[in-house]
Amino acid sequence: MTTEEVIDLLKQKSNAKYLAGMKRFGIDDKDALGIPLPELRKIAKGIKTDHALALALWKIKIHEARMLASLIADPKLFTEKQADSWVKDFNSWDVCDQVCGNLLDRTTFAISKAFEYSAAEEEFVKRAGFVLMAEFAVHNKTAPDDVFIAFFPVIEREAWDNRNFVKKAVNWALRQIGKRNKNLRGHAIATAQRILLQNSKPAKWIASNALNELSGKPSISNN
Repeated sequence: MTTEEVIDLLKQKSNAKYLAGMKRFGIDDKDALGIPLPELRKIAKGIKTDHALALALWKIKIHEARMLASLIADPKLFTEKQADSWVKDFNSWDVCDQVCGNLLDRTTFAISKAFEYSAAEEEFVKRAGFVLMAEFAVHNKTAPDDVFIAFFPVIEREAWDNRNFVKKAVNWALRQIGKRNKNLRGHAIATAQRILLQNSKPAKWIASNALNELSGKPSISNN
């Protein structure tokens, strides 16, 4: 399919009712058509992998075109330069999460970018760092525990950030890594207990929420 054909198809799938409800979920609808993700996945399945088309769609700046781009881009062809460019364009949590979970976490540079983005100033770039950690924990079944243990100091370091889309991603990364296995759960619980000691509002929320899921109750370790 050509770029024009895809855009025409997306416009045909526009759903005014869905578009009207996007803001309720904190989604930037300024350049959106209002197409549910399952519908975009159906379109992507029909197109299959087409990296050139993905790059072209991203430039269109339509919300759903960028979501679709993340579904049809080729992780093997996606470069660090392209990743940095896309991430800087993020203006909504759902685009951030789809790019990280459909594409970035499958690249050879996923781990290094998780560290890099997690130290960024911009809210959605920083979110991308922690979403990458969470998605990598979900999708990479063979990665050794050491990869994830290295993320815990970063999670602990950034637990101060009270911005909604950052703190939720920090929490997500902590929980998702902790759910991989018993060893990582122990490390995640210990990290959450240390985060509690930071005694800030975002840190308390991040830690308590994670401990509630990973151990059943929030607590502070004296060890």
